[in-house]
Amino acid sequence: MQPDYSGGGLVNLVASIVAARGGKALHPLLANLRDDELRDARNLVFLIIDGLGDNYLMRRGAGGELARRRRAALTSVFPSTTASAITTSYTGRTPLEHGLTGWFTYFGEAGCVAAALPFRSRGDYLPLARRGVTPEQIYVSQSVFEQVPARSVVVTCKDIIDSEYNMCHCRGAQRVAYETLDELVAHIEEAVKSGADRKFVYAYWPVYDMVSHRYGAGSAEAFEQFGKIDEAFGTLLARLSGTDSVVIATADHGFIDVAPEESFELPASLASQLRFPLCGERRVAYCHVHDAKTFMQKAQDWLGEHADVIPSQNLADEGWFGPGTPHPRFKERIGDVTLVMRGRYTVKDWTPGESRHLHIGNHGGTSDDEMLIPLILEAT
Repeated sequence: MQPDYSGGGLVNLVASIVAARGGKALHPLLANLRDDELRDARNLVFLIIDGLGDNYLMRRGAGGELARRRRAALTSVFPSTTASAITTSYTGRTPLEHGLTGWFTYFGEAGCVAAALPFRSRGDYLPLARRGVTPEQIYVSQSVFEQVPARSVVVTCKDIIDSEYNMCHCRGAQRVAYETLDELVAHIEEAVKSGADRKFVYAYWPVYDMVSHRYGAGSAEAFEQFGKIDEAFGTLLARLSGTDSVVIATADHGFIDVAPEESFELPASLASQLRFPLCGERRVAYCHVHDAKTFMQKAQDWLGEHADVIPSQNLADEGWFGPGTPHPRFKERIGDVTLVMRGRYTVKDWTPGESRHLHIGNHGGTSDDEMLIPLILEAT
């Protein structure tokens, strides 16, 4: 499934939100959402539940607080992963434009592969600041909060609120930290009720994603976490009753569960042809190689029907990363060749210093379960 950037995707939802709060949309508005539904509300609350795919919501959440208010399915971005999609939600830009193309990215500014959100090098996990790199060099896109005249508040997890990534992408907004789900609901309510002015409240909940990675999206543990955020959503709506608010909930991606035998480790014959460790995701891996033609042939022979081995520029030319003006370093961030895994397969390499563990729950790929996210909306 290819992302929809023309009116049915996450980038279009963000465009509609920006326009509704008085800013200039950078991409087409969401096709199945009336302008006045968002524009006329005093408060606009945008809640992202990390990892909550639309297919999961419809399978496991039928009749619940979230599912009863579901309007439609949207697509995430490519790759369908937090680093790319959350950055789209923070900036209104496509991955082509903002340049964060996966969890691991080669940053020429730092001369290494790094985890884009923690702002740390892969393997030794050291701050990129030790390499003389500033967050402003990596995170170049203006935030949506700088684009709108409405007062903005970001309610996010205490563990990440002061990260380099969040400090840059929350510019223009007041940042409020929480530690528990009850505090998340309480701080959203406080922000909405903090004055009679028009407001934009952005909120983020990561725990469902964390549990789904560890135990699998099909696990009892993930379902328990889903039940908690589903109940909390109903509580939030009740507390915001009569506040002239519109509450929108969505996700950044969905999940698939991957068995150990479906997790491939890059063989030495291919790893030796890499200039840098694998980048991107376990479901969509960018390869910076010495000889693209030779690598592609060997990779396809090894992976067979389990993956598509594609020149990375072809994916950009076909629109997978979206429309817009490419980030100045976009080409180096997607490498020479991309391994797009089929079915439920993943691919991984290991670098010194890394913990050798495999996630059960994975995302980043092109399946419906990973790519489709819900549009949930309620006026209070």
